[in-house]
Amino acid sequence: MELPRPVQPEDNVESIVASIIDDVKENGDKALKAYAEKYDGGAPESFLVSEEEIEEAVRNCSKDLVTALKHAAMRIRTFHESQIREKKNFELDGICVQSLHKPVLSAGCYVPGGRAAYPSTLLMTAIPAMVAGVEDVIVCAPPNQTGNIDPATLVAAKVSGVTKVYMVGGAQAVAAMAYGTESIDPVDVIVGPGNVYVATAKKLVSGDVGIAAAFAGPSEIVVIADETVNPQLAAIDLIVQAEHGPGGMSWLISWSEKVIESILKEVTVLAEQSPRFEDIRSTFDTGGYAILVEGPEQAMDVSNFVAPEHLQIMIKEPSLCVEKVRNAGAVFVGDMAPAAVGDYVAGPSHVLPTNSTARFASALTVDDFLKEIHIVEMDQEALSGVADTLTTIAEAENLNAHALSVRLRIEKK
Repeated sequence: MELPRPVQPEDNVESIVASIIDDVKENGDKALKAYAEKYDGGAPESFLVSEEEIEEAVRNCSKDLVTALKHAAMRIRTFHESQIREKKNFELDGICVQSLHKPVLSAGCYVPGGRAAYPSTLLMTAIPAMVAGVEDVIVCAPPNQTGNIDPATLVAAKVSGVTKVYMVGGAQAVAAMAYGTESIDPVDVIVGPGNVYVATAKKLVSGDVGIAAAFAGPSEIVVIADETVNPQLAAIDLIVQAEHGPGGMSWLISWSEKVIESILKEVTVLAEQSPRFEDIRSTFDTGGYAILVEGPEQAMDVSNFVAPEHLQIMIKEPSLCVEKVRNAGAVFVGDMAPAAVGDYVAGPSHVLPTNSTARFASALTVDDFLKEIHIVEMDQEALSGVADTLTTIAEAENLNAHALSVRLRIEKK
């Protein structure tokens, strides 16, 4: 069975992004202002969003939205607090090893904007960092069409308690957080989704700054459905990810041609009713597929090959597919568990691996902001117990000082 791979970035994306990164490294704020003029229609007097602007956004925001963001933040925070690992002690033959989990000192969260506001992404990136214990958490977000960061995003910043918000978007924001400018201090870890330019920038600065393993690019979904599915529900879930815009992926898999036809008919109706029809059509044109398979096992072969960001299983016996999941960012089971729940209130971060990186990467977690440090303690007796093993291996590697460092200790009276 030959299947299409997810849409790959254009060949020149990496070279464009590399030049932007080099420019920001060399010219700092001057480069940021030039890109703001070029892409955003103008550069702000200050990239840092003032506390007054944030407070004004909170005052002008609807009470319902503030309440919703606080509720979502509570659920996200509670989930990530449950994921914190306790200090572990390991002891064998007198050698004691403590495993300490220490947060990085600073983290930068990229929150997309422009096409739409994503206050939820601010919550989903900043809160895990804070739960991990990161002291300095900053946010970079591009301006909207009015030349400002969307007020809802600023309200989310207030709710989550981030340190600073900067109105900088695109690959240049990633470069600024990685290397610093006159206005923006460099951070230790950068997280957050974005378009292919943002995701590529994170890939290129990796190694100079911590980057989660996932390529968090344009949104993706695979829906697996059988004859028991409500076609309208499957259709809207395909559209949910497609409405994020071009470059994404929306796949439907079934072992019933009739089911595929009924769902696609609903997709057409619902897409045409959407105010984001052009974005939806763009995604379907380049990354929309309907796959007819022989049964649940082959459906999962296809899904695991694709390694989607979101996998939605909408069949009578979901366990037939769930037990075979190997590659997926997040899995949603049954008609009443839409991926949209994961986007806002389930608890785990909605920053998920895309572009097939779910083969080796996971959702953003507190672990992305933590370092594991090992502390080893032992006495002379314990050292003597492993001396022969240690010195034999060290000498085989011609590292005689390693062996001598042990012998000097066990021979000492």
